Amino acid sequence: MALPRVSESIPPPAGASFPETEGERSAVRQALERILAHPLFANSRRYPKLLRYVVEKTLDDPSEALKERTLGVQVFGREPDYDTNLDHVVRTTAGEVRKRLQQYYLEEGQHDGVIIELPAGSYVPTFRVAPAPALLESPPAARKTSRVRWLVLACVVLALGVAVALLAPRSWRPAATASDRFWAPVLASPNSAVLCIGSAQRAIPMGSTAASSEETLTLFDLHRSEREKVAFSDALTMARLAGLLRAKDKQFHIRQEASATLADLTEGPAILIGAFDNDWTLRLTGPLRYRFEFDTVRQVSLIRDRQNPLRADWTVDWSMPYLQFGRDYAIVSRVLDRTTKQPVVVAAGITRYGTIAAGEFLAEESRMAELDRVAPRGWERRNIQIVLSTPVIRGSSGPPEIVATYVW
Repeated sequence: MALPRVSESIPPPAGASFPETEGERSAVRQALERILAHPLFANSRRYPKLLRYVVEKTLDDPSEALKERTLGVQVFGREPDYDTNLDHVVRTTAGEVRKRLQQYYLEEGQHDGVIIELPAGSYVPTFRVAPAPALLESPPAARKTSRVRWLVLACVVLALGVAVALLAPRSWRPAATASDRFWAPVLASPNSAVLCIGSAQRAIPMGSTAASSEETLTLFDLHRSEREKVAFSDALTMARLAGLLRAKDKQFHIRQEASATLADLTEGPAILIGAFDNDWTLRLTGPLRYRFEFDTVRQVSLIRDRQNPLRADWTVDWSMPYLQFGRDYAIVSRVLDRTTKQPVVVAAGITRYGTIAAGEFLAEESRMAELDRVAPRGWERRNIQIVLSTPVIRGSSGPPEIVATYVW
């Protein structure tokens, strides 16, 4: 998902000023600690880290340019040459920090003397002093009447505030996106997720001499063997989903299908990438309505609909010249698996093009937003399977399209 990049030279908003004295800088730091102690920030690791870093850096050296790559390395531990197009943790986190700062000042931060803001389009925070309420001096004879009026007004405002809170308790909170709701069971788990990627070893026919026994396998054999290879489509999808999990502050580890065990999948949520090269995908989707099958008679692969077994339009003929191949299909699912007792997410296509489309669908909020249009209300609280279709034009996959959903 390509997020908009930010400019490094955005002018500060009106009223913003830099704290020049140590007392002013101390006031900013005290305001920062109040913000970070609020549940909007205290319940996360990423948001406080970014906000604290940019505030302290700006207080120490207001002339220093805070750039995306620098923040990725210094705050989130990325490698200096990491790809900011694939890993957009800085942009995602900064956007969420902006929303939470706005919410904080709408709620408990209304009376803070110092306001800290992260302007849109910049990673450099700004600071301004909150305007003090004007004090109107009333004539002595009118002070008692004025106090009564203010008391009545305060009661009215308080009543309106209570009514708004009761009728729209979430109106000031950022609305959860379809992506947030899809991934919620995975993110809510206290355990690390496992990304299980397909293995090219499964493509070796039974009885092939390419598979040596463990006892006779040398390091050279291991280096050349198929067990060390993965499909580019699987690797690309893994990179997209790993970036998404990092951006959502979810711990994970990576396993290849050949080395993953049932114990790995029972320790926490699992994300299975690839279909016919990933035995775990075939096993765990086998009992579901939509599953992958290979027809040995016709030499075709297909997505089978258990409730409509004669349906044959989600089929790929492997004998077709690849430059004439025009459409692939994929399954995206999120279920509480009966075997592992853990949330399991599947991103897999019949061929490589479908797997790439599944990864794009899961990683981009604009694609996921389609779920709210086509899936029944409340889908986020239930198991869901999605069948995707993607056009293929001369060896390149197009955008994913939802062609079927099933919720239970």
